[in-house]
Amino acid sequence: MRIFSGVQLKFFILFFLSLAMARMVYADEEAIRKEIQELKKRIAELEEKLAQQDEKTKAVEEIKEVFEGFSIGGGATFVLQGTHNANNTSAKNEDVTDASYSIDLEIEKEFKEIDGKAFMHLETGQGSGVEDELTLFSNVNYDANTDESLRISEVYYEQNLFDKRMVLTFGKLDPTVYLDTNSCANDETSQFLGRIFRNSPTIEFPDNSFGFRLNIAPVEFFDIEFEVLDADADFEDAFDFLFLGTQLKFKPKLFGKEGNYRILGWLNDQNHTKWEDYSKDKEENYGFGISFDQELTDNLACFLRYGWQNPEVYLTDSSFSLEQAWSIGLQIKGSLWRRENDILGLAIGQAIPSKDYKKADPTREAEKESHFEAYYNIQINEHLHISPDIQVIWNPYGDDVSERKDTITVFGSRIQVDF
Repeated sequence: MRIFSGVQLKFFILFFLSLAMARMVYADEEAIRKEIQELKKRIAELEEKLAQQDEKTKAVEEIKEVFEGFSIGGGATFVLQGTHNANNTSAKNEDVTDASYSIDLEIEKEFKEIDGKAFMHLETGQGSGVEDELTLFSNVNYDANTDESLRISEVYYEQNLFDKRMVLTFGKLDPTVYLDTNSCANDETSQFLGRIFRNSPTIEFPDNSFGFRLNIAPVEFFDIEFEVLDADADFEDAFDFLFLGTQLKFKPKLFGKEGNYRILGWLNDQNHTKWEDYSKDKEENYGFGISFDQELTDNLACFLRYGWQNPEVYLTDSSFSLEQAWSIGLQIKGSLWRRENDILGLAIGQAIPSKDYKKADPTREAEKESHFEAYYNIQINEHLHISPDIQVIWNPYGDDVSERKDTITVFGSRIQVDF
């Protein structure tokens, strides 16, 4: 006896197959649903991580934007010098060895959108070196720094105008950065240490002080410099006494070699006294000079400086005044002897006292003080240079130090660390 007919059997078979397929589909849907939920979870985690990364990137970009255009650099200079025949010591011909150091930190911020920049120079140091052992018209260590406090020696804003054909700078300025400059003899940390070779001793520069400078460059080979500073550098009554300076600079390429030819003039209207009439104590001082440097070959350059100032007057706290000073020298690159980055410098010059200074006291010898200096700047690596240095001074202080008229020799070494 049949329980199910053929039709019924087929129906049951199809029913159970459909049920099985439904269960399989349901099971697949559950698996798919779980996978989708897992994927959503992972996507949410990725989106969160991307948001965090975007926040970090945004913060980094904001930091970059804040510090864009910033540059920081600095250096430390150590000088060790020993004297022979020092003329300002307790015993004649006493040999003295002294050290000094200075540290410079320079911070600059460029504003590219307006083509300007802000600049700050921090400085400290210790030791006068052998300078206090010597009585000279022009001393032997321009880098000597007796102020141990950390101070701002320069801070200014500079604006380029008319496609850099005009540059205006104002703030606390160093006048020697702009006037009486020289490519071969203007940096005591890498070139000559002697003051007579760093700047002309006949220019009555004020200390770093409040003022402004204007540079105009109408054509590529010529520019003119103006500077006005507080002459007594005390920031009090800033315009009562002024230092005014101007410089014409010609930059011809003679035989394809770089050269700079500067003609300058200056006026310092602080109260000066006449040597031959002490009742006249509100006089001005003024002078002029030249400063030339010229490449001769790829490895050889030369320089020349000359300065003159009013011989009739002196600053109230000065014990002497100079009328003229000159210096000449050579700069030779070490590539001639396979030391590509070494530099040899040689220079000679004279500081010539005022005729009125001599007339004011006929007992004075007031001879010409002569200087010779040679240094050899050795590059140890990119950040370290060592420079042996020798200076010889004839007729120190014009032979007017009692019983101390011997030629002075100063042996030294300078270590320069740049960072």
